[in-house]
Parts: sequence; C-alpha cells; structure tokens
Amino acid sequence: MKVVYISLTGQTRKFVNKLSMDLLELTPTNPYIVLEEPFIIVAPTYDKEATELLNDFIETADNKRYLKGVAGGGNLNFGKLFAFTAKDLAHDYQVPLLHTFEFQGNEEDVAQLKKVVNDIG
Repeated sequence: MKVVYISLTGQTRKFVNKLSMDLLELTPTNPYIVLEEPFIIVAPTYDKEATELLNDFIETADNKRYLKGVAGGGNLNFGKLFAFTAKDLAHDYQVPLLHTFEFQGNEEDVAQLKKVVNDIG
C-alpha cells in the first residue's frame, strides 16, 4: 500500500522511511497528484494552513475513494492536541485512525503501523 505524507521538519520523513513501503511525499508546489491505488496518509501535527495540502491531495480527482486510513505524528507535550491533524483527517474523511506516534516514532510504532496496514490490505 502506498504511504502519502508531508514532512515539514523531517521527523515524518524519518518515520515513513523506516516502514520500507511505497512512499509519496507531497510538496506545496504540487499536491494535486492523482492516485488510482489504495493509500494511507501519515500526517505531522501542524496548524491547518501548514497541512492543507493533504486535503488538496485527498480531494483531487477520485483520491478520496482510495484513502484507507490515517496515521499521525506529534509531540506528547501537546496533550489533547497530540496528533490532531491525523485525528481531524480521519474524522473528516470517515476513515480509521491507524496509529499515532511521537516525533519520528520507534521500532514498535513501525511494527504496529505495518501490521495495521497489512491487515487492511
């Protein structure tokens, strides 16, 4: 399954690279990429303005149809706001929140997300 992500500080990129999965990094210059295969989103936690390109991508063509779930990274010091970008995307697009992890995650986070992704196909 393809993993679509953004990485503003490099933490999310470090995490997804540990997954050894097919990756697509979105950039502000072109979030309007069309996918015709199942994918998950891995989202860092930032203000809506910084992560709006994830919504732009999901809303492009029929991409929303292929979205299978969302995972999110952040800082546990955010309290209730920890991984809120991923939680909001999962809620807004009615897909499961697959996993949350702190910073660039650890090996347990990698194993858990890979298992969940394998379970959904």
